[in-house]
Amino acid sequence: MNINFTVIIPARFDSSRLAGKVLLSIAGRSMLQRVYEQALASQASRVLIATDDARIADAARAFDAEVCMTPADCPSGTDRLQAAALHLALPDQQIVVNVQADEPLLPPALIDQVAANLAVDTTCQAATLMSPLAAGEAVDDPHAVKVICNTQGHAIYFSRAAIPYRRDDTLNTPYYRHIGLYAYRVALLHQFVQWGPSALEQVEKLEQLRIIEHGVAIHVAEAVQAAPLGVDTAHDLARIRALFNEKK
Repeated sequence: MNINFTVIIPARFDSSRLAGKVLLSIAGRSMLQRVYEQALASQASRVLIATDDARIADAARAFDAEVCMTPADCPSGTDRLQAAALHLALPDQQIVVNVQADEPLLPPALIDQVAANLAVDTTCQAATLMSPLAAGEAVDDPHAVKVICNTQGHAIYFSRAAIPYRRDDTLNTPYYRHIGLYAYRVALLHQFVQWGPSALEQVEKLEQLRIIEHGVAIHVAEAVQAAPLGVDTAHDLARIRALFNEKK
């Protein structure tokens, strides 16, 4: 299935837990370049990096990436995505995939999957992925965002809490972890920034709840491949570096 979609990688220098992490080296290449190369391996018709930082822009241009400079006051990666879409004058129905700049092992197949899912389900304005919570993962871990869906494969709710709540222990209903990879129609991005933060979004600190609170459907499907976790801390970075060294 041939789908025309664009990948935008929002990238900022500041990070509360690992400053400048997107420019840190992983086996001889920056994390940002690793992410960019994963996106290039997808079926996207265009891949670019959106940033407000000259250091990131210079580094990206050094490995021949397309760069879109965005305002410094974007409060989130989604806002930066919208700013880039506006600057590029992308049409309202264009599909844009938001690839986070700290996921150097993101499988290209997942980028293609989330774009294809949105293209097929015209009742939705956004799409994302999920995976069964692995054995040993703490269901009540707030860092593992859970999602529940309806019979149409649309998100009912995302939460840092364990959902659904198992009142009857004999019912072994699976828990699903949300994978933070999104495809959007550009029109929704423009609405998203106009709405501003919603009540549930601010309570859970989950941007996708803004979309649900405004009655817009989000398509959710189980990922076709495992999605390795991204890099948030120095420990995560060491783990990723070790994996790349093993590959070598």
